[in-house]
Amino acid sequence: MDKSSKTYVAGHTGLVGSAILRRLQSQGYSNFILRTHQELDLEIQKDVEDFFRRERPEYVFLAAAKVGGIYANSTYPADFIYNNLIIEANVIHAAYKYGVKKLLFLGSSCIYPRLAPQPMKEEYLLTGELEPTNEPYAVAKIAGIKLCQSYNRQYGTNFISVMPTNLYGPNDNYDPMTSHVLPALIRRFHEAKIEGRPFVEAWGTGSPRREFMYSEDMADACVFIMNLEEKKFASNLNPQTPNGSLCASSLNPQTSIINIGTGEDITIKELTALIADVTEYKGEIQWDTTKPDGTPRKLLDVSCLHSLGWKHKTTLEKGLKLTYNDFLRQFGAK
Repeated sequence: MDKSSKTYVAGHTGLVGSAILRRLQSQGYSNFILRTHQELDLEIQKDVEDFFRRERPEYVFLAAAKVGGIYANSTYPADFIYNNLIIEANVIHAAYKYGVKKLLFLGSSCIYPRLAPQPMKEEYLLTGELEPTNEPYAVAKIAGIKLCQSYNRQYGTNFISVMPTNLYGPNDNYDPMTSHVLPALIRRFHEAKIEGRPFVEAWGTGSPRREFMYSEDMADACVFIMNLEEKKFASNLNPQTPNGSLCASSLNPQTSIINIGTGEDITIKELTALIADVTEYKGEIQWDTTKPDGTPRKLLDVSCLHSLGWKHKTTLEKGLKLTYNDFLRQFGAK
């Protein structure tokens, strides 16, 4: 990517998109095409095609999506599959039609089977049943991956999919009913501290293991991947051969998927204890075991990303402190 390349970040106001935009700006990129949801509804095909025809972006980061935690996924399954399917179909097709040089599609670690071997390699996609609590969202994201791969195969496009692990950071959604587990817990512990509650209730048993990545690190990885040399995307090396790359199959245009994560995980119980410390909550933590745990473990294999020369920089403890400060900034709390 040239610093003056015309770049469209779809979903630039959300957790993921805003982090990508900040990272690009910090590295000197300046020619952005940005539209809010009010300015451009990505679910309306004609509007999307008119936008691409008029603006002709060279590079696209497709971070726009409907996202949420277990409660939101369970309550609005039709919205999660429909909204995400139509957004990615409209943007990916328009990117092909109007000659985008490279597109990076943001998927999710939930695309992998519920009981996939740990850590989860890119090759485990579609090798088993999905986690029921977020299956519609996962199916939509898998469709996005297959769209990218299919356009690469048929039209020679340069579309790659990245699978981030659980993300958190500035500009996150802290709504108690629709947010993911980490921001929901930050809000719950903060409010319990302010109101002097004797205990905080957490869902499930606390035993599932999860991997968490600071969104600024994820954004750095996305920009790094977008700037990989073209020959890496044209590689057809067999990773089993002596001269084969560790992640050649991931960089093959027809199978292009790269995991983005830390390669480290903790239990939800350990996470709640960390958040209690960061928010300085001194009460008790109680577990509502009638609520679902979700997938037992979700840890990404990030060997491919590491072999390309990129590793995360922000520890979970540091990221939680930065995120709590962002929460306080957003909500004017003291």
